[in-house]
Amino acid sequence: MSLHVHIATLENRHSALESEIAAAKTKPAMDDAQIRELKRRKLQLKDELERLRNS
Repeated sequence: MSLHVHIATLENRHSALESEIAAAKTKPAMDDAQIRELKRRKLQLKDELERLRNS
């Protein structure tokens, strides 16, 4: 997989997590721990994207 394709894939996953977090905030069944986990995964993707873009 080329670097460009990998970055695009990570960007898509990051965007999907952002949407999932927004939807989770509107659902009373989602607890704070689940939302924190989604945010943690989103931040990991962001860090990975920045690392790849800077390398």
